Amino acid sequence: MVEAAGRRRARGGGGAARRAERTAVSVETARYIERNIPNFEVLTTEALEIIEHNAETVLEEIGVNFVNNPAALELWREAGADIDGERVRIPRGLARQLCSTAPKSYTQHARNPERNVEIGGKSLVLAPVYGPPFVRDVAGGRRYATMEDFRKFVKLGYMSKWLHHSGGTVCEPTDIPVNKRHLDMLQAHMTLSDKPFMGSVTEPSRAQDSVDMCEILFGKEFVQQNTVMTSLININSPLTFDDVMMGALEVYARNNQAAIISPFIVGGAMAPVSVAGTLTQVLAEVLAGIAYSQLVRKGAPVIFGAFVTSIDMNSGAPTFGTPEASHITYGAGQLARRLGLPFRSAGSFCGSKLPDAQAAYETANSLNMGLLSGVNFMLHACGWLEGGLVSSFEKFVMDADQLGALHKFAQGVNVDEEAQALDAIREVGPGGHYLGCAHTQAHFKTAFWRSETFDYKPFETWDEEGARDSEALAALRVEKLLNDYQQPALDPAINEALNAYVVEKKASMPDAFM
Repeated sequence: MVEAAGRRRARGGGGAARRAERTAVSVETARYIERNIPNFEVLTTEALEIIEHNAETVLEEIGVNFVNNPAALELWREAGADIDGERVRIPRGLARQLCSTAPKSYTQHARNPERNVEIGGKSLVLAPVYGPPFVRDVAGGRRYATMEDFRKFVKLGYMSKWLHHSGGTVCEPTDIPVNKRHLDMLQAHMTLSDKPFMGSVTEPSRAQDSVDMCEILFGKEFVQQNTVMTSLININSPLTFDDVMMGALEVYARNNQAAIISPFIVGGAMAPVSVAGTLTQVLAEVLAGIAYSQLVRKGAPVIFGAFVTSIDMNSGAPTFGTPEASHITYGAGQLARRLGLPFRSAGSFCGSKLPDAQAAYETANSLNMGLLSGVNFMLHACGWLEGGLVSSFEKFVMDADQLGALHKFAQGVNVDEEAQALDAIREVGPGGHYLGCAHTQAHFKTAFWRSETFDYKPFETWDEEGARDSEALAALRVEKLLNDYQQPALDPAINEALNAYVVEKKASMPDAFM
């Protein structure tokens, strides 16, 4: 079935596909961010060298566990590591040497080539929230997510100008069996959007399903020669690599698909309370994980990941937008650049239960931290609520709107002759105003970034229209985007093959909810 779909794609589709393309509404998506601003660096060269030395000490003397994975242990043994049970101790310098074959950057291809993204260097690719089992909106409140919720989020992501990536598990659809929901989620990303997307990592066979479905969508040869998925591989911090995540990593690496190797750090729980201690552990875990990906397949694309939050020592709840998390994220960015690897961190993080002032403050801190720390792939860039337990429709569009400010800020300051505006200053002179001058008339449409969600009207107008707060305005924005949504064109033969794969795969196994 996969090969047949590949042959159909090779013929370039048919008349129906071309007619669909001609009638489809074009949705504007901004190109991924290319920074023209410097990265913010908090660590001196001496501090970086201390952390790098200590991370190598952790790998050599303490080691990491690769659990329930004899094949991984054998690969490490052949590479020169010391194996004691499931503990892998890596000689100083070996992990860094293995990491050197990972690419400094890579292109993730979308089914619409205009949506391709470059991950690495000075780029920043923005992807939505990932993983919450609950959703929230003003109409229904907080509830378990369904597949219909999932599809709505994919549509919102497709319609969001500043979002470059469709993401992965934008919410966890609990009305579909655990062993089958990845098929519906992937199909939604592939058919309801034409932006790049992520694969399943909850079981190695589901990662393989992701590869198989991509071979239907893109063609088998194309998938083997190009990266069409970037998927999230979390490390069980501290210092543990489980067989489920490593099994998914092995599938993706063997098939030339990218993986984010990401420690899951809650400071004080899964890592030390100090910034330097946490960075030491993060670097040790990333080195081991990326090195292992290169043992599976030399040159496999990877991202240096760091999910970082602190903890409230009274309640045990994670906290977001804190100075300590910023220090760790800035430092991890420096370490990633010294390794020459793409960097993933930050997002629209907050601990608030509602899209309120707490959510806004914490999210703004986290988003700006990500931009300035040199992040190349930002997962959770919009929609995150309640410490990652909830995907919020209203916060999704508020955050997605604010991503436009990141685009604008990252452009830096233009100082060409037109931007210097000396002619405008001469025209207006002392005591005048610039509203009607030629320079303002030429540039007023693009001079300032403007929110498409927030209210800038006079008080009287705002009051007459119902005195709506930001959440109410965002609810209207959600409704408008979903009403305006039109599905991007897809070759009917490919769509049919994808649907047949999902139906056949679901029929091959009983439902499982664990």
